[in-house]
Amino acid sequence: MRNICLLFLALPLALHAQWKKHVIAKSPGMINSAVAADWDRDGHMDVIASLDGKVALFRGPSWRAHTLHTFGPGQSRNKPRSTCIHSCLMDVDGDGDQDFIGSNHTVFWLECPAKPLGGPWKYRTVDDEILGTHCLITGDINQDGQLDLIANSGRTAEKTAIPNSLTWLQVPQKPHTAKRWIRHVFARGDAPGASHYTGFGDVNDDGRPDISCAAKGGDAFPSGQWFAWWEQPKDPTQPWKKHLLAANQPGATNIMPADFDADGHVDYFATRGHGQGVLWFKGPKFKLIEIDPKILFPHSLDLADMDNDGDIDAVTSSKDPVDVTAWYENNGKGQFKKRVIDHKQGSYDTRAIDMDGDGDLDVLIAGHTSNNVVWFENPLK
Repeated sequence: MRNICLLFLALPLALHAQWKKHVIAKSPGMINSAVAADWDRDGHMDVIASLDGKVALFRGPSWRAHTLHTFGPGQSRNKPRSTCIHSCLMDVDGDGDQDFIGSNHTVFWLECPAKPLGGPWKYRTVDDEILGTHCLITGDINQDGQLDLIANSGRTAEKTAIPNSLTWLQVPQKPHTAKRWIRHVFARGDAPGASHYTGFGDVNDDGRPDISCAAKGGDAFPSGQWFAWWEQPKDPTQPWKKHLLAANQPGATNIMPADFDADGHVDYFATRGHGQGVLWFKGPKFKLIEIDPKILFPHSLDLADMDNDGDIDAVTSSKDPVDVTAWYENNGKGQFKKRVIDHKQGSYDTRAIDMDGDGDLDVLIAGHTSNNVVWFENPLK
């Protein structure tokens, strides 16, 4: 009981305490995505990010850089740019370590070797036909016990044979020799307008995970500005049914599921990352409720219990260093209070993860036009 009392006494102080900023890397160019794990198993988190024409592992806690891959000609039929737009982790080959999956015109994976700091990681293609893959997440779609990859194909028919679509990709039986993964297009031409980030989870309580997505729209991307989710059928290789949650949402980018008000129904938390505003959709009817309509360009999003009180909170950050990085404290009933972490730190990608092993969740950020990778230390004690 004494420890419980101390926790409750400490929480109000921690909520208003300053988050300490730790700089992992800086770059003259954009950094759009960063992921973390302890690859060398020394008890310290490491970070992988794509920047300056390469993919690099920054070994914690000193953050010394080790180049894993350098982008260049001949690796894909698509010309790479200097940095990935997004990335995620998956144990692709089942050997017990986390491999890196990135999107740089081509979706690819880098195999983590037995000695992760010993040199380059082997580059292999996942899919070089889908284009405009702005989001990579994992989930067991067909519930066979193996993780699959969820990737959008956001370019138009002038650029790809799989335009304005959402896909899920199975790891082939022999991932080391396969030319590409097994692609299933579950929303063919059904996600126009510059689709962005996806969410994964069973929304209608039928035992099958569903997928959500948002599209920013705008003059250059007609038919966007929406939030929607797709209902998985009994056969996940067949087309999925689209459910529109809201139209006329300029700059819509992120939407992720969770039960925020403990009523047994799944809700959605969403952001307009190329516009402004943070909001949520209350299930099961998905009523739109504005949380913070004034925040500018909240491009990144993650959901997690940031204050260890048993409910799901949210963390986001402006894509450019023009506004704030903030987390939204949930009172367990779907009522959110904004807590500012930092001012004017850009972010294309945010992850809630325990970076220092102290039992609470910190915030890892790929800084986009802030040209950095940073993490913010949670002041919760």
